[in-house]
Amino acid sequence: MQRVMILGQPGSGKSTLARKLGARTGLPVVHIDHIHWMPGWRERARQEKTRLCAEVHARPTWIFEGGHSASWPERLRRADTVIWLDVPLGLRFWRVIRRSLVYWGRSRPDMPDGCPEQFSLGFYRYIWRSRHRSRRAMADLLAAAAPSKQVYVLRTLRDVRAFLETAGPSAPAVRPAPSPVAQSAGQSAGPSAGPSANQSATHPATQSRPATDPHLLEDAGTT
Repeated sequence: MQRVMILGQPGSGKSTLARKLGARTGLPVVHIDHIHWMPGWRERARQEKTRLCAEVHARPTWIFEGGHSASWPERLRRADTVIWLDVPLGLRFWRVIRRSLVYWGRSRPDMPDGCPEQFSLGFYRYIWRSRHRSRRAMADLLAAAAPSKQVYVLRTLRDVRAFLETAGPSAPAVRPAPSPVAQSAGQSAGPSAGPSANQSATHPATQSRPATDPHLLEDAGTT
């Protein structure tokens, strides 16, 4: 396990899983919201987001959580491990509301500074309207994953805990991921190293249903 791609709709627990997995493995963690947003809730241009994602993909190791679907095919190609948090809609809504209450007026750990948490009816509408489309897109992406990749579909907190228990001993400290923005300012991302995307990971499988299960793909349009 050298490059881990974490997928999931809003409120599925991507950033929390990424932090915990980073703590256990020592792999650097990258949150997509650090690429998507600038201070003051200013969104980066789409091409700039794609470029910054590509810089992360080129690094030898990472745990990369989040969206920007234009970059998914390349991220999937580079990843050796893919995790889909396929969490029910009601639980996701509850988590989004809860985190807004917990972090109200300040930036969450997975957000850039200067992006204080707030309630957004537009964001809630997005979660509702995209629930089928986004889930189908993630199911289709995982169905296209090469057989050599380790794919996990986690639907419950029990699934997540079981996965983390098999992810290796806790590291004494998490290596901070280099900022994609800092990289673009002239820092070198370093040469690519580690196992290739075609090399099988040695991570043991969890009890979760694999993403290539035909039943999963058949019901990919439901919540």
